[in-house]
Amino acid sequence: MPVDVTSKLFTPVKVGALNLAHRVVMAPMSRMRSNEDDSVSDMMVDHYAQRASKGALIIMEGSVAAANGRAYKGAPGLYDDRFIPGFSRIAHAVHTKGGLIFAQLYHGGRVSHTSLQPDGGSPVAPSAGPFFGHAATEEGEVVASPARELTIEEIRAVIEEFRKAALRAKVAGFDGVELHSANGYLLDQFLEDSSNKRNDIYGGSIENRARFVLEVTNAAISVFGPGRVAVRISPSGEFNEMGDSNPEALFGYLAQQLDKFPLAFLHIIEPRIYGNDDKVTATAIPPVAAAILRKHYKGTIMVAGGFLRDSAEAILQSGDADVVAFGRYYTSNPDLPERLRRNLPLTKYQRQYFYGKTPLGYNDYSVHEELVSAGETNKTR
Repeated sequence: MPVDVTSKLFTPVKVGALNLAHRVVMAPMSRMRSNEDDSVSDMMVDHYAQRASKGALIIMEGSVAAANGRAYKGAPGLYDDRFIPGFSRIAHAVHTKGGLIFAQLYHGGRVSHTSLQPDGGSPVAPSAGPFFGHAATEEGEVVASPARELTIEEIRAVIEEFRKAALRAKVAGFDGVELHSANGYLLDQFLEDSSNKRNDIYGGSIENRARFVLEVTNAAISVFGPGRVAVRISPSGEFNEMGDSNPEALFGYLAQQLDKFPLAFLHIIEPRIYGNDDKVTATAIPPVAAAILRKHYKGTIMVAGGFLRDSAEAILQSGDADVVAFGRYYTSNPDLPERLRRNLPLTKYQRQYFYGKTPLGYNDYSVHEELVSAGETNKTR
C-alpha cells in the first residue's frame, strides 16, 4: 500500500533535546512484569527491544520513585541504586535499534495498601481524606489502605526521592524522564481539590496545589537539564476517584507555569479515556484538553487517549498537538509506527494480557512481515 506523503504524522520533529524521525510515540503502559524484587525482568528488556525503532521515542512504564510509592505489585522500581543495571539493559536495547527512551517516574500516594509499603506502613497522601479505590497486591485487587497526610518535611523528602530517581535514570542511560502527574497518583493528588484538603503552602489555592508538581519538575530538570524532562497530566480525569471543582482554571494555570520550564514536552491525556479504557468510545468524543491548554502552553504538546491513524493526523493538522502517544495498539503491534505509516492492518489488542507475569500477550506478537509470511495478516488472539 502506498505511503501517504502528505501525512504530518510521519514528518520529523524536534522534541526538546531530541530529534524524532516521526510523531508516533509509545505511551507509558503499566504491564506488571517486573521481578518480585521490583527489578527489571528479562521479559521487560525483550518487550522494549521489540518495539524500538530508529528515531522513535518510547516512554517506559511508570517506575516507582520512592519506596513508599508503590500502587501495585509488578511495577519496576527506581528508588534504589540496585535497579540501575536493569534499566541500563533496557536503555541499551532501545539505543541499539536507534530508538530513544524516557523513564516515567511515579509515586502512588494514596493509591496503595499497607502490604505494598515499607514495614507495612500507611500510604501517604496530600490529605488523609477518604479514598475507596483499589491497589493491586499479591492477593489481587484490594481496597486501598487509609492514607496519612504528608508533613512539609516529608514532602521535601519525596521531592528529593524524585530527583534521585531521575539521576538513576540518567546514570542508566535514559534520554530523559517523564513525571507522572496524571491518573490520580501522588502528583495529581496534590493538584486536584477533591484529594488535596491542605491549608498550608501545598494546599488551598490553585497556586499552592500546583507547587508540589512544579518543585518536582524543577528537581528533575536539575538532573537532566533542558529538553529532557516531561510532565504528564490528565485534565478532567476521573480515574482513581479524581476530580477538581475548576479543572480548566487549575490545568490552565499549571500549563502556564510549566511553559516557563525548558520541558521536552507536556503530555496530555484526553478526558475521553478512563484508565486503560474509553469512557464511551474514543472516536465519539472529540479531543478537547489539548485544544484548551494550547492557549496556555506554547512548547511541544504530546497527546494520548484513544487515537488511531486518522484522528492522530487530524489533531496534528489542527496544531493542537505536535506528537501523539499510542498505548493499547502498541501492546499488540511491536512495529506500530511502520504499520501506521503504510496504513497496514493492526493486530487487535487483548485486555486479558495487559497485566501479568508471563510473556503471553506481551512478547509473542509478530511484526507485519512475519504475519504475511505465515499467511496471518489479520491475526488476532
